[in-house]
Amino acid sequence: MSGVQTITITADETDQRLDRWLRRRFPHVSQGRVEKMCRKGELRVDGGRVKASTRLEEGQQVRIPPLPEPGAVKATDRIKVSDTDARMIRDTVIYRDDHIIALNKPPGLAVQGGSKQTRHVDGLAEALRFDMDEKPRLVHRLDKDTSGVLLLARTRTAAAALTKAMRHRETRKIYWAVVAGVPVPYLGEIKYGLVKAPGHGVKGEGEKMLCLHPRDADATPGAKRAITQYATLYRVASRAAWVALEPITGRTHQLRAHMAEIGHPIIGDGKYGGSGQENLGDGWGAQLGGVISNKLHLHARRMEFEHPTTRKTVTITADLPDHIRHTFDTLQWEPDFAADDPFESLT
Repeated sequence: MSGVQTITITADETDQRLDRWLRRRFPHVSQGRVEKMCRKGELRVDGGRVKASTRLEEGQQVRIPPLPEPGAVKATDRIKVSDTDARMIRDTVIYRDDHIIALNKPPGLAVQGGSKQTRHVDGLAEALRFDMDEKPRLVHRLDKDTSGVLLLARTRTAAAALTKAMRHRETRKIYWAVVAGVPVPYLGEIKYGLVKAPGHGVKGEGEKMLCLHPRDADATPGAKRAITQYATLYRVASRAAWVALEPITGRTHQLRAHMAEIGHPIIGDGKYGGSGQENLGDGWGAQLGGVISNKLHLHARRMEFEHPTTRKTVTITADLPDHIRHTFDTLQWEPDFAADDPFESLT
């Protein structure tokens, strides 16, 4: 067991999440252990309590409690990538160069682990080193059940540049979703603020976001402003619609909460479109029934960003997962029906 350590954040480490920074320095320490140290107040930044997601800045002092030696780590704390999982995660690669990797993340695969999540992209990234000494780094997240473009950086410099670009809204992300009912007007902007729901019951209310009218967001502790643009692309009578969504801000569950709030929950969204959620189509909740899958119909279709090294614009597009493709086939929609950028007239 090591003693207490205090480490100063350097310029090339700025803007990293605390958990990712710590696990790069001490790869034998599990994500669950990092979160536990934060909850107990053992892991501190400049003397204050922090969360695993806290962003670090140059010059800050990180206090690290005694850690087990690498050889003393339990086998259950290590993430081992099986041959099957290695093949699976490599098959999701849709773009790769010396600086970045893009995946078409399958639905149902978590991006990052927690105390109850052991199989996730961050761990499986060990199989995405290819010719690099280190595994690629996450620079943003998707919900577990959301599919589509997920970007990873292959170097620390690329990670810092991409993370900064995303925090300063210098990237564009366009999602496709199938929603209950048909949004009217067909093109619009949603500006509800978001705040975490109180409580931590078995139904996970603590992980749910509540919408607030914009005038109430500033006066509500913990609330954050959120903006989503939407464009209705195709519809089936008044029952369902294919919409494009562009998050102007990047809040937790933003797209799902916003669409449910305006009466058009995303199909398959049990958290925000459950049986108690009235929609503006012909029924309740976010299930269309029949042969339509009950899986979440939210897909990160397209990402556009400036390459951290070449400075050229890179655009990456991800094909639909099987369950959304089946829904499109059933409703006689084709991906080619949509413009590459449905919001071009607004930019």
